[in-house]
Amino acid sequence: MKPTIRTLSLHELEVLIDWAAAEGWNPGLEDAAMFQAADPSGFIGAFVGNEMVAAISAVAYGREFGFVGLYICRPDKRGKGYGKAVWNAGMDRLSGRTIGLDGVAEQQANYRRKGFEPAYETIRYSGRAAGPAVRADGLRTVTTQLVPDIIAYDASCFPAPRRAFLQRWLQAPHHGLAAISSRGTTGYGVARPCRSGFKIGPLFADSIHTALQLLHGLAGACEGGDLHIDVHAENAGFIEALEAAGFAPTFKTTRMYKGPAPELGLQRLFGVTTLELG
Repeated sequence: MKPTIRTLSLHELEVLIDWAAAEGWNPGLEDAAMFQAADPSGFIGAFVGNEMVAAISAVAYGREFGFVGLYICRPDKRGKGYGKAVWNAGMDRLSGRTIGLDGVAEQQANYRRKGFEPAYETIRYSGRAAGPAVRADGLRTVTTQLVPDIIAYDASCFPAPRRAFLQRWLQAPHHGLAAISSRGTTGYGVARPCRSGFKIGPLFADSIHTALQLLHGLAGACEGGDLHIDVHAENAGFIEALEAAGFAPTFKTTRMYKGPAPELGLQRLFGVTTLELG
């Protein structure tokens, strides 16, 4: 039966997040509402009758960049073309933009056939910030007054503006910290409570030292819970520091782009925001 393709309601997006949890993706506790803020029309489902059978996120960040994720077909409905239907709808929605995704190893050949090329590898490190804390001078809890500065800093670290998303992402129950110096904002990080532990992301900073300050500060805000952070694989110094603090690699993906890869320096990228939205 040919499915109906349409935008998801918030409740339907919550169902998709539950599917992601069933796949072992460990989503955040408030992901549905916070993700929807990025692009209310960016979550697409395939429906047979009143049943959602497949879905995808295809979030447009302006006219130049988009990102796909949360690409799931219900296990009992696989092999019927429903996944392909939502994929095509997502690609159509983001047509004309550079499109990013984070692909697991077993899907990379499939994404290459669809026109995506690898840009860099990401490794998830999990653990707790053991060992001596890094001195945390200049860290401030993100408040409403700091949000404009965070949005401006983020614009130098992410391929496109995402004001609406950050205004929601920086709110409770997430924990946000900013590093402030006489030069202004030098980094920021967010910890979001998940089904298991906390994910750190984004973690953007001018230096490894500032990134470690933020990480330890966020660990304190998470009160000893397990932390998970997706790190650029070539960031050897930061990875060495994570391993020294007791973190271990648990999962690996590859950032891929269809279209010209964003011309954005990766030196400030210490933790990816999310694998679902970029």
